[in-house]
Amino acid sequence: MAFQEINSKVVQATVAPGQRLFSQRGAMLAYQGEVSFTPNVRGGQGGVMSMIGRRVANEDTPLMTVEGSGTVLFGHGGHHVQVIGLAGDILYVEADRLLAFEGTLEQGTVFLGSQGGVMGMVRGQVSGQGLFTTTLKGHGSVAVMAHGGVFEIPITPQRPVRVDPQAYVAHHGEVRNRLSTAMGWRDMVGRGSGEAFQLELSGSGTVFVQASEEKL
Repeated sequence: MAFQEINSKVVQATVAPGQRLFSQRGAMLAYQGEVSFTPNVRGGQGGVMSMIGRRVANEDTPLMTVEGSGTVLFGHGGHHVQVIGLAGDILYVEADRLLAFEGTLEQGTVFLGSQGGVMGMVRGQVSGQGLFTTTLKGHGSVAVMAHGGVFEIPITPQRPVRVDPQAYVAHHGEVRNRLSTAMGWRDMVGRGSGEAFQLELSGSGTVFVQASEEKL
């Protein structure tokens, strides 16, 4: 695993020749060795379509490509950092919570509400969250950010999990997502918390939830 948690807010990454990492701009805190940082407009292995997805999601800041030989300390805004390891599966993560990831992972962009129909659009307009979620697929590790720390909730066929969309960080596994509301259209205006909206995750996997509804 390329990332090592130094404390709850900082991770250290090892950079080796012939390998690369991608990080959010401004995430580098310090580094040792011969390491270079260059803007990446192709969106990792996801190519141009991944970049377009981020543009639609109002993410104009490009990722940084990290290459060379040495070690780098990553952190951002004093947020808590969690390292997630992937072994061939797909991680769905809110793009603004993505701190850094290994270049071995293939990046894409999906509409988080695609399985929930029009409620995905409602979520984006009313809750203030983005409509698009980043996907990372393959073998490697990912560092994500959150307010107040991250806790994991298992998802089983017998026990689906319902999460406040603003507290959602990421999920992986054989999981379906559906956005719903317990309120009528008139009641929803100006209300974006989990009391009005719920992201239902069903199947088998894990969801990562932050301890605060505050946006990054």
